Amino acid sequence: MKLAVFLPNWVGDAVMATPALRAIRNHHRDAEIVAVLRRPIDEVLAGTGLVDRVLIHSPRGSDPWQRGLRFALRLRAEAFDVAILFPNSLRTAGLAFVSGAKRRIGFSRDRRGRLLTDALTPKPRDVPHPVIDEYLRIAAHLGCEELSRKAEIAVLPDDEQRFETFRRSLPHELQSRPLITLNPGGAFGSGKHWPTQHFATLAQRIGGELGHLTLVLCGPAERDQAREIVRLASHPLVASLADEILSIGLTKAAVRASSLLVTTDSGPRHFAAPFGVPAVTLFGPTHIAWSETFSKDAVHLQVPVECGPCQQRVCPLGHHKCMVDLSVDRVFEAVQTVLHRRLRDAA
Repeated sequence: MKLAVFLPNWVGDAVMATPALRAIRNHHRDAEIVAVLRRPIDEVLAGTGLVDRVLIHSPRGSDPWQRGLRFALRLRAEAFDVAILFPNSLRTAGLAFVSGAKRRIGFSRDRRGRLLTDALTPKPRDVPHPVIDEYLRIAAHLGCEELSRKAEIAVLPDDEQRFETFRRSLPHELQSRPLITLNPGGAFGSGKHWPTQHFATLAQRIGGELGHLTLVLCGPAERDQAREIVRLASHPLVASLADEILSIGLTKAAVRASSLLVTTDSGPRHFAAPFGVPAVTLFGPTHIAWSETFSKDAVHLQVPVECGPCQQRVCPLGHHKCMVDLSVDRVFEAVQTVLHRRLRDAA
């Protein structure tokens, strides 16, 4: 049997799909599982063994075999028996349909039900519910019985070595310090961003009061923000990855090596739970229930505001109170609580 699994386009959603992928992998041990995905989701799955190979879909890319008619022909040539659709888009259902897969399983949203052979009834969009559980519903419909909410990712040896090389490049007195990572970015939009000055003040306090090394993570579009946090913090125990060759793999390695991740509600936040790393997540416009990780080491912080959570990429009212009013004191207190709890549990 050959299965096509269409993966979500967002990094965090792809990690939340891994419990369902594990259930499918365990249920169909002898099947060939092919992930249909966009970059950099292939980096998210690298090293997990959850799929046998990947097909890169790049609708706006330069490779003609990764888009349009030629990509559809590639799907058709695979002769899939089953197509499993985690995304809810009409485009994904169309690709599954033209692939010729005999069975096409997904949620019936956005007028795409007729393109599916197994059109599952989705939960209402106005009722927040965990995405992990929705993906597991698809796996259960496929007949999978070993269902768990535990997400899985891995760090490749090359990425681990790259991170260790970076760490050894730091001044000698910093290399053995306990590490806390900060993830200030987010591709979703500015609505999820905690102010840069807040992050800088937090990093300064972590270094000055706790003596931990603070490392600011970033994606290619967030280098300047990471550098600005380091500049504003102006503390020898605050550094960033901004001048490194960035990748999802390097970020995973950094998170795995850390004692704690302080993060916005964005993709790298989901790297913490699979590695057993505590995460303090700063929520603003998004409802916590949508991206619940079910990790015992997760702390969620959110300021209650009359206008939220609004799920908007940019604050429609212009004041961004849901993030601006989340104080550094409150976040630092959460950091201390998590670190003290880890010390107590390790004793």
